[in-house]
Amino acid sequence: MRLTILAGGFLLALSSSVMAGQVYKWVDAQGVTHFGAQPPQGQPAEALSTATAPPKPAAAPITVEPTGETEQRQIDRQVKKEVAEQEAERQRYCTTLRTNLAQLQNNPRVRVEENGETRRLNEEERQARISETQKKINDTCK
Repeated sequence: MRLTILAGGFLLALSSSVMAGQVYKWVDAQGVTHFGAQPPQGQPAEALSTATAPPKPAAAPITVEPTGETEQRQIDRQVKKEVAEQEAERQRYCTTLRTNLAQLQNNPRVRVEENGETRRLNEEERQARISETQKKINDTCK
């Protein structure tokens, strides 16, 4: 068993040197290029290197400037924050409009304060305010 392992190791060590043998290149009288392990008799031959070329370095990864990306993310966050604040304000406005409409519709005796005095709206004024509030709700609150 040991002899088999030893012989296999020896053959493996020799195989790399056999594979890296010399290669020759020459051009014959007709202009045809030949390659071989033995140089031709009576013709000049060029010995080629069989060493493998080192691997090409990996292409440098494309990097995006983090500062530009960070600035854009900050701008995006700021815009999203402003949009969210505007949406929240619109929701509060719509809630107020709906509350006012409910009070106008359910209470025929609506009082308003004008110039420091309280007065009661007549039916025409109440209906006008109801239609005005409904129009605002339809335009703003969807």
